[in-house]
Parts: sequence; structure tokens; C-alpha cells
Amino acid sequence: MGSSEKRSKDAMSDIPTFSGENLQKNLKVIQNSRTFLSIIAGVLAGIIGFTGLTGFVFYFVVMLITSVGLMAKAGFSADLYFDSWNRVLFDGFLGGLMSFVLFWTFAYDLVHIF
Repeated sequence: MGSSEKRSKDAMSDIPTFSGENLQKNLKVIQNSRTFLSIIAGVLAGIIGFTGLTGFVFYFVVMLITSVGLMAKAGFSADLYFDSWNRVLFDGFLGGLMSFVLFWTFAYDLVHIF
């Protein structure tokens, strides 16, 4: 076997392959986790009484902790389960913001206004 044949076989084994179904399932798990934690964080921020910028900082801290938790769950090797690290760190990051604000204002109104 020549060295060029060996290099081409090595190059083919280095190409990452993903199952479309598994990748979709993993991304759905991330989306659901972020949405659930956004709702919980919104209720907590409302109960604690955060207002203004403090509430948004709380949301971003919760999402940072969520990203670290998801990476830990993946064994800090996102390349095995996702096509890029950005999917784990940022996917659904701003989508949960609307849920957060909704439940934040709702919980704040229930506890501190009514």
C-alpha cells in the first residue's frame, strides 16, 4: 500500500459523520432545557424582586450556568454529539429570553404588586 493511499484512508476517517435524527434530538434537548430553565429563572427573578438590568443579568448568568451544565453532560466533547460548540453554547439563548421576561413579570406582579 502506497503512502498516498494510506493518507486518503486516514483523511476519510477524520471526517466527522452525524446521524440527522440524533443531531435533531440533541438540539431539541438543548432547546427544551433552556426553555424550562428560562421559565424557572423568570419565576425566581420575580419572586426575589429583581428589577431592570439586574433581572437580565440574572438571566444571562443562568444561561451561562446552563451552557456549562450542558457541556458537562456531554463530557466536554461536544464534537461527538453536535456539529459545533456554538450549538451547545448559544442555541436557544435568546429564544428563552421571551419566556424569562413573561414569567419574571408575572411572578413579580403576583408577589410584589398584588
